[in-house]
Amino acid sequence: MDPVIPPRDVILNDTTLRDGEQAAGVAFTLEEKLAIATALDGARVPEMEVGIPAMGAQEREGIRAIAALNLAAKLMVWCRMRVEDYLLCADLGVDWVDLSIPVSTQQMVNKLGVNGPQVLATIVREVPRARDLGLAVCVGCEDASRAEGEFLWRVAETAERAGARRLRFADTLGVLDPFQTFDMIRDLRARTGLEIEIHTHDDLGLATANALAAVRAGARHVNTTVNGLGERAGNAPLEEVSLGLRHTMGLGTGIDSSCLPAISALVAQASGRVLPEQKSLVGQLVFTHESGIHVDGLLKDVRNYQGVDPAELGRSHLMVLGKHSGRHGVQSAYSRMGIRLDASRAEGILRLLRQFAATHKRPPTPDDLNHFLTLCP
Repeated sequence: MDPVIPPRDVILNDTTLRDGEQAAGVAFTLEEKLAIATALDGARVPEMEVGIPAMGAQEREGIRAIAALNLAAKLMVWCRMRVEDYLLCADLGVDWVDLSIPVSTQQMVNKLGVNGPQVLATIVREVPRARDLGLAVCVGCEDASRAEGEFLWRVAETAERAGARRLRFADTLGVLDPFQTFDMIRDLRARTGLEIEIHTHDDLGLATANALAAVRAGARHVNTTVNGLGERAGNAPLEEVSLGLRHTMGLGTGIDSSCLPAISALVAQASGRVLPEQKSLVGQLVFTHESGIHVDGLLKDVRNYQGVDPAELGRSHLMVLGKHSGRHGVQSAYSRMGIRLDASRAEGILRLLRQFAATHKRPPTPDDLNHFLTLCP
């Protein structure tokens, strides 16, 4: 039976296959790209950004192969706001193009050698041409977080008049905090009817927080990557944003979160990036408990120490023994082995356990636990 999936209040556009692959040293094979796209679609991710056509013929063949899967998800590609880029999209089988252009003075002047009026004129000229190819257009505002507010508003107004459907606000360097993000998106929301998509980076460890702040301010589209994979410190992680929206704001994304651990493992393997054991939500140890106080509380009622039900991710709590275990945890561990310990014997084993943990730096195995019994008859 299919799991109960929450309503889709926010649209996640996962860019693992574009911005995620831009992480230094990461290169997916075609087979890996197809497997990741299929897995994301199986989890009901509604949109994916799947490549950069201007990278070459091999990249375009990969995009066509993903389109040929006939996924339910809408597909987007990333282009510079140049005619030679988006003309390559005509036969790729995708739905959306993100036409990206810098909007901060820093990047307009020192990257492209242009000024604000020239950027606005480019938007007026290129957006209708891309639409004529049958593509829905998102205007990607690179370095929007460092743009002057009034100019960013003019960009949005110009993009809307030119026929774009969406505006991507990119915190390209990950320099914002959630309070700044909220203010900038709130002000932008008040000045445009475009869909607003937030694209955050994790340079200050704030990508997820900034994405949630943007949604609270009125954005209804969010870029994510699996495991937060991406350039430099990475992007807002799919797993964090989807569960964060559900738990902090009661907003649904339509995503089947029980699929996320498997997708996380798939992307970790394909990217060659080892997933930290304590990575939020999908790390191996995030639902593992040792502390005596926590284990005792969980044994009495899981809600005592459960902010997120691991069942949402197809997981469960795991209680292990270690230096910080208490008597109840010891008794519970032996009970699962079919052995009942009285309080006195449990205390004796607890002393052995703490010595063992300090020496071996790991939880005891069942054989170790049976050995403790021989030492505490």
